This record gives sequence, structure tokens and C-alpha cells, in this order.
Amino acid sequence: MEDMIFYDRLQFAFTITFHYIFPQLTMGLSLIIVYLKWKYLRNKIEKYNDAAKFFMKIFAINFTMGVVTGIPMEFQFGTNWAKFSELTGGIIGQTLAMEGLFSFFLESSFLALFIFGEKLMGQKLHLLTGFLVFLGSWASGWFILATNAWMQHPVGYEILDNGKFVLENFSALFGNPWLLPAFLHNQLASVVTSSFVVASIGAFYILRNKQIEHGKLFLKTGVIFGLVSSILVAFPTGDWNAKNVAKYQPAAFAAMEGIFETEHAGAEIVLIGQPNMVEKKLDNKIAVPNVLSFLTYQEWEKQIVGMDKFKEEELPDNIPALYYSYHIMVGLGTVFMAIMALAAFLLWRKKLYTSKALLWSIMFLVPFPYIANLTGWYTAELGRQPYLVYGLLRTTEGVSPTVSSGNTLFTLLGFVALYMLLGLLFLVLVGKTINQGPKHQTH
Repeated sequence: MEDMIFYDRLQFAFTITFHYIFPQLTMGLSLIIVYLKWKYLRNKIEKYNDAAKFFMKIFAINFTMGVVTGIPMEFQFGTNWAKFSELTGGIIGQTLAMEGLFSFFLESSFLALFIFGEKLMGQKLHLLTGFLVFLGSWASGWFILATNAWMQHPVGYEILDNGKFVLENFSALFGNPWLLPAFLHNQLASVVTSSFVVASIGAFYILRNKQIEHGKLFLKTGVIFGLVSSILVAFPTGDWNAKNVAKYQPAAFAAMEGIFETEHAGAEIVLIGQPNMVEKKLDNKIAVPNVLSFLTYQEWEKQIVGMDKFKEEELPDNIPALYYSYHIMVGLGTVFMAIMALAAFLLWRKKLYTSKALLWSIMFLVPFPYIANLTGWYTAELGRQPYLVYGLLRTTEGVSPTVSSGNTLFTLLGFVALYMLLGLLFLVLVGKTINQGPKHQTH
């Protein structure tokens, strides 16, 4: 049974990790595309229109990959997690159906119009199609986050005699106190990823002395969007999310912060440390006293409950992975703010385009927003364990009893091989598009 659950979780973790490489770019990039198209309509400078169409091509590649890699996850609900689907389908099925019916078709339909319909529609309608692509991509995030928010903090439900969950209050589902902060945090984090991608392509062009004017536009746009979004990801949205975890999932909060023992006179915030699960402590830690209590409750000496106050079966089942995921996310977020602040300062001083060291740094930092986004999701999902629906349905109760661990491992190996090919294809297509550059866009 334990092997079966392990492989079921491993397969879903692998497929969703690979899948989320793509939507985290499309959601943020759609906003930047709308901005670029709007700027073109305002000032009639052609490079803004070139940029909007160029990045929509990159958007389209990512969108296609996202669709292809998203379908297997839907099937896994019926194969590996059939009991979970049977018990909770009356609730999560509604939000997932809305995502497919409303968001996906809105996004895909107007994506085609934006790419192929500029001459036919005119510039104002072209902007409108870009906005509708943006609306569809962010609505997709809203419905997915609504599903996850209910799993993190279930509201508006009733449990029938047969154990099935049914929706009792539709407005409660979308008024879930977990949803709005999670949605804003997630969407702004996608803007951070997109900003680094846009800025890095600009830095690449400048360093290669190729398409300089477009490179400067990309770099400037990416830095401005990156600075604003990286700050907003930390505060207020990240702070809001952390307070929700402290309120609704105190065991997860203690684990992700590395609080093994309850600190009655104010909790320290750990900067560095390694969880020692044998001795129930952090090794080699560097911490600042009382700061965590202040950040969480605005009181320096407020008590924060540690893991010692919870039963073993109530704690997350992989505390080190949760702790490291959270601290990697926070650490990288701090780096992003520092880099983008420095870049914005040099942009203001008109020295950014000649600062080769910073241009190289921005270019090689591109993978790290992806890592930060993924570790953020790992934090949320590892923190919810050992539950699928927090406090109500344990992970062990949601698996499909008829799917063996051997079957799951076999299909997992197939996914690994297939996704390696898809990843190579994706890199080739994006690399070719970047190499051609925006000057190859037709008007």
C-alpha cells in the first residue's frame, strides 16, 4: 500500500511539475503582451507592436505545451486517484469544468485571432483579442486556485452518508478566505517569471549586439514589471498567504518555519538551518529573535505553536522537503527583488544597457523564477499533507486500490521519456523564435 501511494504521488508530482513550467509563463506574459500592444496604440511606435506579436508567438508555444502536458493530469484523477475523484468530484469537478469550458476556450480562440487576425480586425480589436487572451489565462488560474483553495481550506460543503462531498454553498467556494491571497500571490509570481524571461531576451540581444532597439525595450519592460511584481509577491500577497497558513494550517506553518518547540516569548525567524528529524531541532541555524511573531501577528512576544504540540499523524509527512521548499522560495524571492532593484536603479541612471555583468546575471537567472514558483507550490502541497482535503480526507484514502505500484511506475517511466522529448522540442522552438527575433514579425 505504501509503495502504491508513493508511486501515485511521485507520478502526479512529476507530471504537474513539468506541466507548470508552461502556464507560469503564459499567465504573466499575457499581461506584458497587453501592455506592449496598448503602448503601440498610444504612441504608434512599431517596435511595441513587434514586441507584442513576438511574445505572443512564445506564448503560443508555451500554451500548446501546457495543454499537451495538462491532459495526463486530468486522467490521473480517474486512474490513480479514483477514490478522491469519487468522493470530491461533486465540488472540484465544477471548478475544473469551468476552467475547461470558460477559460481554455476563451484563451485558445482569441490566441488564434491575435496571431492571425491583425490585418483583418484592425489595431483596436487586435488589442481586445490580446486582452481576452490575458483574461482567459488569468481566469484559468482563478478556477484552478479555487479548486486548490477548497482542498487547502474546505468551505461550503456537506458530507453525505456515503462519504461523498457535495457543494452546499456556491458563493462560499469562491469566497473562500484562502482563495484570493493564493490567486494574487500565484499570478504575481507568474509575472516575475515572465519579467525575467522578457528581460533576459533583451539582455541576450544587447550582449550579442543584435536587434539593439528591441533588446532595450525588452530589458526595460522586464525590469519594470519584475521589480513591481517581485515586491508584491513578497508583500502583501506572500505575507497574506503565510498568515493564512498560520491561521488554518498551524502544523504546516510550524514545519515550514522549522519550529520544533513552541516558543512562548516570541518566535525567531530562521534564515539558515537544517532540520534534524532525529533530535527534533534545527542544526547550524542562524535566526533573528522574535521577528516571526511580529511578522505573523504584529506582536514581538506572541506565541507561535511548534510541532511539539501536534500529534505525529497531524504533521506533514515530509518536514525537511517542506522546510527547504519554503526557504528556497523565500530566498530566491529576496534575490529577485535585489537584482531587479539594482537593474531599475541603473536603468534610471541610464547605465543598465552597458552594464555587462548585470546583463549576464539577468540572462542566467532565468531558470530561478521557475524554481521559485515550483518550490512555492511544493510548499503548499507538502504543507497540506497528510491530507488531500485538509482535515477531512487523508491522502491514503484517495488512491485507486486497483492500480498497482508496478503499473504506475511503468507509466511514470513512459511520461519521463515522452516529456524529455517534449522538453527538447520546446527548447528548439523557443530558441528558433528568439534567434529570429521580433524584426521577422510581419505587419
